Amino acid sequence: MTGPVCIDQMHRPVTVPDHPQRIISLVPSQTELLHALGLGDRVAGITKFCIRPAEWFRTKPRVGGTKKVDIGKIRALQPDLIIGNKEENERADIEALELEFPVWMSDVNDLEGALDMICRVGTLTGTTAVAEAMAMQIAARFAALHPLAVARRTAYLIWRKPYMAAGPGTFINDMLLRCGLVNACNQTDGRYPVVDALLVQGRAPEVLLLSSEPYPFNATHAEELRKRLPRTQVLQVDGEVFSWYGSRLLHAPAYMAELMGKLES
Repeated sequence: MTGPVCIDQMHRPVTVPDHPQRIISLVPSQTELLHALGLGDRVAGITKFCIRPAEWFRTKPRVGGTKKVDIGKIRALQPDLIIGNKEENERADIEALELEFPVWMSDVNDLEGALDMICRVGTLTGTTAVAEAMAMQIAARFAALHPLAVARRTAYLIWRKPYMAAGPGTFINDMLLRCGLVNACNQTDGRYPVVDALLVQGRAPEVLLLSSEPYPFNATHAEELRKRLPRTQVLQVDGEVFSWYGSRLLHAPAYMAELMGKLES
């Protein structure tokens, strides 16, 4: 395949055609970004977890999940660009796909990495002006976000049975810090540690955030933890705001400001 050589966020050279016309996205937040960039019919396939925009989820061909892609379905769609992510997708799947197709990988661990990804995807797809304007708008909105006056020790749960939390080096951790929330799991081993031992009275964090994804924490789970940890402020939060690093970031600062208001009250 002829075309310019691009360096992805994993520092890999990828030969991508000018203005690719059959793009497959393997990451929900990046699928939503492609829609926001106005790529429409140029996106040929998405995963079963790419629920936004709803119209794409209803109509676009699905190529399996983020952790288990269907290479046969991808092959049938004849993509000229596949966009994946280091954390979301399995290495074996990516290595198999890149034998046949251009695979551009993101690696996003903080806001700066997300803004870089948005701009690079804009360059890849010939939507540079839209992508750069979006990145500037996101950066400005985060710059106007004022963190809590007094930092709060916080755990952000992503799973139940066992309880697992977002740890150091994660995009979620960076979002917490921008709210003035100190991650209680920052000294743990691993990016998503099991934290059952942390959730006992006397050791529990001041704030416990229950994400809507990947585990769908609900009001019953929240009440269960409030009874178990009466001195901890337990809140359900929109997981997409804290972990989707594409165009969803346009809405994140307003949501975070509202959340901080609840914490301060």
